[in-house]
Amino acid sequence: MNFLNFLISGISLGSIYAIIALGYTMVYGIAKMLNFAHGDVIMVGAYICFFASSSFHLPPALGILAAIAVCTVLGMTVERLAYKPLRQAPSLAVLITAIGVSYFLQNSALLLWSSTPKMFPAFFVLKGTAADGAETVRNSLQLFDGQLTISFVTIVTILTCVVIMAGLTAFINHTKMGKAMRACSEDKGAAQLMGINVDGTISMTFAIGSGLAAVAGVLLCSAYPTLVPTTGSMPGIKAFTAAVFGGIGSIPGAFLGGLLLGVIETFAKAYISMQLSDAIVFAVLIIVLLVKPVGLLGRQISEKV
Repeated sequence: MNFLNFLISGISLGSIYAIIALGYTMVYGIAKMLNFAHGDVIMVGAYICFFASSSFHLPPALGILAAIAVCTVLGMTVERLAYKPLRQAPSLAVLITAIGVSYFLQNSALLLWSSTPKMFPAFFVLKGTAADGAETVRNSLQLFDGQLTISFVTIVTILTCVVIMAGLTAFINHTKMGKAMRACSEDKGAAQLMGINVDGTISMTFAIGSGLAAVAGVLLCSAYPTLVPTTGSMPGIKAFTAAVFGGIGSIPGAFLGGLLLGVIETFAKAYISMQLSDAIVFAVLIIVLLVKPVGLLGRQISEKV
């Protein structure tokens, strides 16, 4: 049963990585840039949800919606102010700008909310009443006489990831905006000649990715309740690794890469070493890229000269 417990935990962690990785893979697939500030948008979403629930006493659902709204606006603002002027700039300039935006968001959070860790509230619990009238709170399911424990956060995280992946795939394949995104991904110049608003499409991509980052931030802090201004840094890096692992630019690749990364990390911590788990994750990435440089589901694009 320990193996099954670790597997479910790994899938749950991988689901968070997959949701975050979507932001990286969508932006890269359409704008051909790496938004390294994406991990810090996760942190902002978690803080908004935290204060909406603790300071304004909003229900969890409204707190999550507030986080999505703020992060969506934040993503579009960052794209408009920091990245849009660099459309024709060298990739190194865009990369340095992304790192600068990341540090700006981290230090802004430090000034606004201090470095004191915040304990994220437990959203996904079931409250009931015992036979003696006392209130009871359950945060997990006990199966097979208690040998298998699945937290409600884990269940919600996995289901949310599946729903997001299915919804985003349908959006990309069956809506006008989704088709515009695919056209911009193939050739922005040709898409513009066909009447597609390339700038608006890229802004919408940032909006969707940032909104999903808010959801990922809430799920991450629900599973690991300590919230600090650097909360999104390492998950952001690992989610970027997951996007590269699965094939950056591919939505199914982000899903597969995230799940595999979460499972590998969890099993490495359980059976090898807590300290070496991150090294093992990146070692596996290096091996995969040596064998398949475009990632597991990435595709090699050949250009006719």
